[in-house]
Amino acid sequence: MSLRGGDPAEIGGYPLEARLGSGGMGTVFLARTSSGRPVAIKLIHQQFAGDDEFRIRFRQEVAAARRVSGAFTAAVVDAAPEAEQPWMATTYIEGDTLAQRIATKGPLDGAELRRLAIGLAEALRDIHRVGVVHRDLKPSNVVLSPEGPRVIDFGISRAVDQQTLTMTGRVIGTPPFMSPEQFQEPRGVGPRSDVFSLGTLLVFAATGHGPFDADSPYMTAYQVVHEEPSLDAVPGALRAVVESCLDKEAEGRPSADELLVRLRDLPADLGGAEANGAEANGAGAGRTRDVITRRAHATRATPAPTTPTTGPTTAPTIAPAGPATGNTDTVVGRRRRRRWRPVLTVAVAVAAIGGGAAVMMADGSEGNSGGDKGNSVAAPGAVLPAGFTPWHETVPGGREDIPDEVRCIARGDAVFCGGGGVVATRIRASDGSRVWTEKSPGVPVQGMHLVGATDDTVLGYRFADQDAPQGPAAEVVAIDADKGRELWSVASGAQSHAVTGRTQDAVVVGSTVVTVDASNSRFEARDAHSGKVAWKTPFPAGTRCAPVPVGARLYAMCATDEEMNALEVRHPALHTLGRDSGTLGSPVTVKGPAVPMGVADGRLVLLQVHMEGTALVGYDGVARFDPASGKVTYSRLSRTYAGTPGMADGIVYVSGQAGLVTALDPATGRRKWSRQTGVEGASGPVTGAGALYFSSATGRVVALSPSDGKPLWTTDPQADGLTGEQGASPRVTVAGRAVIVAADKNTLFAFDTQNPPKSG
Repeated sequence: MSLRGGDPAEIGGYPLEARLGSGGMGTVFLARTSSGRPVAIKLIHQQFAGDDEFRIRFRQEVAAARRVSGAFTAAVVDAAPEAEQPWMATTYIEGDTLAQRIATKGPLDGAELRRLAIGLAEALRDIHRVGVVHRDLKPSNVVLSPEGPRVIDFGISRAVDQQTLTMTGRVIGTPPFMSPEQFQEPRGVGPRSDVFSLGTLLVFAATGHGPFDADSPYMTAYQVVHEEPSLDAVPGALRAVVESCLDKEAEGRPSADELLVRLRDLPADLGGAEANGAEANGAGAGRTRDVITRRAHATRATPAPTTPTTGPTTAPTIAPAGPATGNTDTVVGRRRRRRWRPVLTVAVAVAAIGGGAAVMMADGSEGNSGGDKGNSVAAPGAVLPAGFTPWHETVPGGREDIPDEVRCIARGDAVFCGGGGVVATRIRASDGSRVWTEKSPGVPVQGMHLVGATDDTVLGYRFADQDAPQGPAAEVVAIDADKGRELWSVASGAQSHAVTGRTQDAVVVGSTVVTVDASNSRFEARDAHSGKVAWKTPFPAGTRCAPVPVGARLYAMCATDEEMNALEVRHPALHTLGRDSGTLGSPVTVKGPAVPMGVADGRLVLLQVHMEGTALVGYDGVARFDPASGKVTYSRLSRTYAGTPGMADGIVYVSGQAGLVTALDPATGRRKWSRQTGVEGASGPVTGAGALYFSSATGRVVALSPSDGKPLWTTDPQADGLTGEQGASPRVTVAGRAVIVAADKNTLFAFDTQNPPKSG
C-alpha cells in the first residue's frame, strides 16, 4: 500500500516505503534500517499521543514485545514510547496471516497443520516463559513466514503480575478466540487462557471455522462459556489434544510446555477431517440455537426458582439468574468439570452471555417483563412529546471503521446526541428524524461523548482524521442548536479519566463551557454560544486537573504529576473554581483514588476506588465533601462493589456486570436494596417518569422502582453490543413520558414508558 499525502517521510531516522495497514490505535509502515533491513514501524495516532492512559498501554506493549522477542515472534528493533508521537519498530515478517491463508486457500491439513500447531505452541511457550500473557491470539495475529508461524501484536498483552489498562472496563479480545475467563473474570486471565485461544485457532486452521461460531458475537460468547465445541471436522489425531485445550476450566488445560509434548507425539501426517456428525462444517451454531429455544419454552412454562436474598449478594460475572436445572460431569482433557446448564429465554441468549429468563426480585418473586399497563411507571403529569410514535433510528458517523456510540440529552422537543464519529446531531423527539448532523472524521477517545447543551448551543467533541494529523487531536466544538452550523472550536486536552476516573474534559455550567487546554496545563472558560473567553486559570504547579460540576458550583479535581506518572492517584485535591472568575480555592485532599458521582444534601459525593496494582477491582467507600466547611467525611461500604457506578436523586447505584443493581446511601454507605436484573453490563441510572432506568450496549432496558428496586419491566435487545461492560456513561434519556435509548453502533430508539416493548 503506497504512502498517502500527510504520511511522514521517516520515523526515528527510518525512511518509510509503504503503508502496511492502519487500526484504531496506530498506523503500521514498512521502513528500512541503514543497512537495508526491512522493519515494520507502528506509529500511534496523534490524537492518542497526549493521552496518558494510551501512552501507558503503548509502553506496556513495547515492554511485552521486548520480553518475548524470539524465534516465533517479531523482535523489537527500536522504539520511542516517550516520543511526541510514540512508535515501535519490529522485524518485518513477510507472509500472509493465517486468516488470509484460510480465506484464499482453505483449511490446512496433514504435515502443514502439524507444523503450524507445533510452531504456535513453541511461540506460546516462549511468551509464557518470560511472564507475558498475549490475550488476543487469533488468525490475524499469526503470520505464516517461510521460517514458520510468528505471533505478532502484543497491544493488549500483559505481564502475569500486571494489569493492562482498559479505558471503560470493556472485555478485551476477539470473541470467537477468547477463553471463558476473559468473559467471566477478565482480571484473572492467565497463561492457560492463551492455550484455550490456541485450541480455537487450531480448529479454525483445520476446518475454516471456529469451534464456537454463531450468528452474532453474543451467541459466540455464550457458546464459549456454556456449550461444547464443534470438533467433528477436526482430524481425529488432533482432536483429543484440542479438546484438552478447550476445557472450560483453566486448570483443566495443559500448559504450553505440556501442549508442545502432546503435539510432538502426533503422527507426521495428521490426515484429513474425520467429520462424522451433523455439526461438521460449522453446524454447531444451529445446534446451540435449538438448545436455547427448547430451554426458552421450558422457562416460559415454569419460571426458574430462585433463592431469597436477605443481604448483599455477589453475582458472578457470567451466571444464570436462577440455579442450574441440572448438572452433568463431562470428561474433557481427562479431567472432570461441571457443565453449565442455565435456563434462558431466546432474547437473553441472543443479547448476553448469561442472564435471567425474567426479571427476578430479591425475594424470589417474578417481575413483569412485558408491557403490562398495570405496572405503569409514568409519574403524574408526565406527557409524551407532541405527535410521538415509537421509533428506531441509526445516526451515521464520520467513519465506518470506528465503533461509534453516541449519548443524548433532551431539550424540549429536541434530542441532541454526540459521540464516536458524531460531533453532535439534533433529532426530533417525536419521530427520531434528524434535523442536522455534524460528523467527526477521526478516531474518538473511548468514553468521550457529548459535552452538553444550553438553550441555543450544543457542544461536542471532534477528533482529527488520522490521515490529516495537522489539526488538533481533539477539539470542543460549539454548534448552533437551531441551524446546526459551527460557531467556534477550541483544542482540548484528554486526561480527565486519569484524574477523576471519568472521561469528562469539558463541562457546561449554565451558559458557560469550561475546557482543559490542549497542553493539559490550564482551564479555559467561554461563553457557550459566542466562544468569547471569560477567563483562563493555570493548574496549580506540578499538577494536572479536570473540571467537576457540583450542581450550580464548579470544582477542580487535581493530582500531582508524580502520582499521574506512577498511575497512583491516591491523594487527589479538590479546589473551588469560581464560575465567573476562575479563581482557585485552597486545596482539600481526598483519600483516593476517588470518583466524583454527584450531589447529595449539598455535598459532593465521591466513591472510593479499591485497586489491585493498576487494576480497578470495585468501590469500597464513600467520601462526602462539604463546600461550606471544606471538610471531607468518609464511610466504608460493607463490601467492595464491582460494576458501573452512578448517582440519581441523592442515591448512589452500582450495576454489576451480571445485572445486579445495588442502591447505597451516600451519607452512611449502607446498602438500601439490591435487585438482580436481566440486563448485563448496564449503565445508569437515569430517573424520570417515576422510575430508574438502566440499559446496556445491546439496548436492553430495565425500569426499577426507586424506593425498593422492584423491577417494573424489561425490554429485549435492540442492537448488537458487548455485554459485561463496566464504567460506561448512562444510555437512557427521558423526555416526559418517552424514553430514548442509545445502544451500540449509534443505534437510537424511543418508546412510551406506559407501553414499553414486550419482552420475549
